[in-house]
Amino acid sequence: MLSESRVRELLDPFELELTSAQIGCLLTYLDLLVRWNQKINLTAIRTPEECVARHFGESLYLARWVRLEGTLLDIGSGAGFPGLALKIAFPGLAATLLEPVAKKRAFLKEVARACQMESVGVRGERLEQLVRQRSVPSFDAVTARAVGHLDRLVPEAVACLKVGGRLCLWLSHSQAASLAGTQSLLEWQSHIPLPLSREREIWVGARLGTLRDG
Repeated sequence: MLSESRVRELLDPFELELTSAQIGCLLTYLDLLVRWNQKINLTAIRTPEECVARHFGESLYLARWVRLEGTLLDIGSGAGFPGLALKIAFPGLAATLLEPVAKKRAFLKEVARACQMESVGVRGERLEQLVRQRSVPSFDAVTARAVGHLDRLVPEAVACLKVGGRLCLWLSHSQAASLAGTQSLLEWQSHIPLPLSREREIWVGARLGTLRDG
């Protein structure tokens, strides 16, 4: 297991301000991730050091630029990045994690239990199934990392946002180019280069008040 000082060293490029309690939560999460990853494929990144820098660092980096409050929908949560990791920075956030794979849902629930995270819901629907429901919840923020088909994902994600709510996407430069046709749905406020990467960044857009859902 990594020490608190080693975790802080690995996260130093991200300039995060985490308490010892938050680092402790991260280490509990990391320990579960490494152990469960030996049995089910949660992430291709295997070493604890890489997980801290690539998964936790990149997920938590949003907290330096955006304060999340209220409700969050995380699309395709997988091992919990970024949605469940952001609970470390924003423990009061009510997070709903969408993950269609049952074993991954079990992992997410175990992390929430072990880290004593409150207000975490884990659901098995895909985004398109959630959107088709007659009463789609309106969230203050929606996040997605390492997902594809942005031409479909962005309109469906926007349909789950409150007016003024923010969509936060972790993207490569090539993926970001596909957002050119989304200006009628979102006002893109910033794109944040990720430390330790030349290709990845976080895009943050606010749902426009003029949007009408079909």
